[in-house]
Amino acid sequence: MNTPPAAPRAPVPGWLIPLLQGLIVAGLPAFLVLTSVQMVMSGTFLKLEYNRPGFPADRFGFTQEDRLKYAPYAVNYLRNDADISYLGNLTLDGEPMYTAKELQHMEDVKVVTRAALTAHTVLTLALVAAMATLAWRSGTRRALRRAWFQGGLLTVLLIVTVVAMALLSWDTFFTGFHRIFFEGSSWLFSTSSTLIRLFPEQFWFDAALTIGTLTVLGAAFAMTAAWLWESRAQRSAPVHSE
Repeated sequence: MNTPPAAPRAPVPGWLIPLLQGLIVAGLPAFLVLTSVQMVMSGTFLKLEYNRPGFPADRFGFTQEDRLKYAPYAVNYLRNDADISYLGNLTLDGEPMYTAKELQHMEDVKVVTRAALTAHTVLTLALVAAMATLAWRSGTRRALRRAWFQGGLLTVLLIVTVVAMALLSWDTFFTGFHRIFFEGSSWLFSTSSTLIRLFPEQFWFDAALTIGTLTVLGAAFAMTAAWLWESRAQRSAPVHSE
């Protein structure tokens, strides 16, 4: 019995190809940054950071064990569905661990975090759909490879620019970042506050560099994958003799 030939795949409209390609190029930097942020928002990063040589000690008494005990509560709060009582009920030496201002700031941070996580999910679905559409037919796969490479290159350029700004003037960068997302001085705290004792400025400097490094590695992977795929496609392409 002869097997009927498979139905041909529907062609991708010509106008859709550059649109999907542009979506991948523009969306890849944000996707890689948000993915890196999620990797940093983890117990693994906390352990690595608090245990690294030279991490500043807390002059008000938190030991490394204290930080590893209490810091995960703050990170977990940002990722779970609990209300602020999750942190508000924590006590230290019989007193509330966080002040009202600190708790308000953490609520504000959670709003930003949830928006970022939602954006990451939506962006992931959009990129998967765009990549699957371009990968569906052999005639559009080169556009996908180019989008990977161009998106990776754009990511590297953006991250190098941001990291350079952070290294040249960390205080200006740090302040500017917070002013984008938070009002007034709501994010400023004394060095004796729990948030600063758990997450001193060095923590955020290291977190920013880690996010930048992970993002560049992701971009390098996308560019390398695109280059290898393109090289393989060119080797396997039929040679037309004159």
